Order: sequence, then C-alpha cells, then structure tokens
Amino acid sequence: MKEYKEIDEWDSVIQSKTSLFDLRLKELWHYRDLLVLFVRRDFVTVYKQTILGPLWFFIQPILTTITFTIIFGNVAQLSTDGAPKVVFYMAGITLWNYFSTCLTSVSGVFNANAGIFGKVYFPRLIMPLTIVISNLMKFAVQFIMFLIFVFYFYFQGQIQPNFWVLLTPIIIVLMALISMGIGLILSAMTTKYKDLNQLISFGIQLFMYATPVIYPSSSIPDSYQWVIKLNPLVGLFDYMRFAYLGVGEFSLDSLIYTVGFAIVILTIGVLVFNKVQKTFMDTV
Repeated sequence: MKEYKEIDEWDSVIQSKTSLFDLRLKELWHYRDLLVLFVRRDFVTVYKQTILGPLWFFIQPILTTITFTIIFGNVAQLSTDGAPKVVFYMAGITLWNYFSTCLTSVSGVFNANAGIFGKVYFPRLIMPLTIVISNLMKFAVQFIMFLIFVFYFYFQGQIQPNFWVLLTPIIIVLMALISMGIGLILSAMTTKYKDLNQLISFGIQLFMYATPVIYPSSSIPDSYQWVIKLNPLVGLFDYMRFAYLGVGEFSLDSLIYTVGFAIVILTIGVLVFNKVQKTFMDTV
C-alpha cells in the first residue's frame, strides 16, 4: 500500500483562543483575492439597480455644495477666507463624505456581515478594508470633480494652489486610517450596545459642526482655537483649503499631531476588533 508522509506544517490554523496581539496580518495578503472580489462587489451592486447609477457620485456632492453655498454662504454669510464659495464648500464636502461614509459603514461591519461571518472563515479585517477601499474609488471620482472646479477658478485668477498639493496622498491615507480606527472601535461596541447604531449617524452629523467643513478654522475665536485644534481632522481640512485654494493656514505641527492620532486610534481599533471578533456571534 502507498504510504503517505505526515505533514507537520499547515497553511492555516484556526484556534478558538488566541492572544490579543495575535492579529495575523499576514493572512490579509493571502486573502487579497477575496479583498478584490469584495471591493468589486460593493462597487457594482450599490448602484446596479439605480436609474442614474454612478452619476450619483457627482449628483450628491453637487447638490450638497449648492445647498451649503445658499444657506451658509449667502444666508448665514459665513466666512470662506476670501475663496469662492462653491469650491470652498466642495473642498470640505469631498473630504467629509469619504470620512463619514467610511466611519458609518465600518462601525456596522459586524451587524451587516453577521451571516457570512458565521458561515465561513476569512480574516475579519478584510471587510473594514473593503469598505475603506471601495469608498476610496467614490472619493476619487468626487475629487476629480473638485479638481475641475479648482482649475476653473485658478484660470479665473480667484485661487492660488501651491506645492503643498503634493501631500494629498498622505492626507487621504490619514483620513482613511482615522475613519477606520474609530469605526473599528464603534463596531465592537455596537455588538453589545445596539442603541449605538441609532446614535452613530446623529453623532457624525454633530461632529461635522465641530470640524471646519462649512467654515474656516480661522473664524473660531482665539480663546477657543486650542479646543478646535484637538480635533485631528482640523489639520486635514485646513490643508485642503490651503494647498488647493491658497487660503487659511496650515502647519506641519497639525499634520504631525494627526499622524500620531491616526496611528494610535488605528492600533486601538484593530486590537479591540481582534478581541471582539472571536465572540461577537454570541451577541449579534
């Protein structure tokens, strides 16, 4: 009879109990094809049964920009640091849409994928990464539209972009890391406290007003500047307007603070997510 050699090494080992710091990040690379499949699924299915399809990528920010321009620009007369109102609000909306969408979706990743999580094994971090990457494509479309407006107002002589635009990829990565880190923490909490699902959307709307989306940070009184600067997103929005519109102020100190915050919040988020993923099926 043919003898079979005993195999001591396995491609993967699934254990019921693992260390908190056993993140198995290498598995993400092994499952990269699954990640690509999920990204493609999200991109295709979200707008597959809509009449306008991907045109919603353009319609939503345009309508929001028009609304902000009328209400906050013309009626409330909020400052735009001298920049054209349309491109000023579009700069904030483009960044905020990506952040808020990623945060909201990642925070509900356990409840939204409970069915597939309970049937087959794969690294659970694949799903949050899928959300961040698939929304990045939507952001890219809206960012291109923003650049079209930037070029228009630049040739009109109303704005003055500068070399800081070269840091844009870093800014986008930071926005993705922060939204994912906070979202992972909230996703772990929502498995136990269901009421948080109702509060997250409301909380994100309130947080928008604590972030210079519809106003420049320079409009905040000096006595409250230290408070607004505690928000790690402030530096990113200040950068967007300073680099592309040439208005406001931007400092490397604020960027360094944001980098530190992004690293810390993502680390905490991944650790919390790694702990909860082992037992969340008992509470979902």
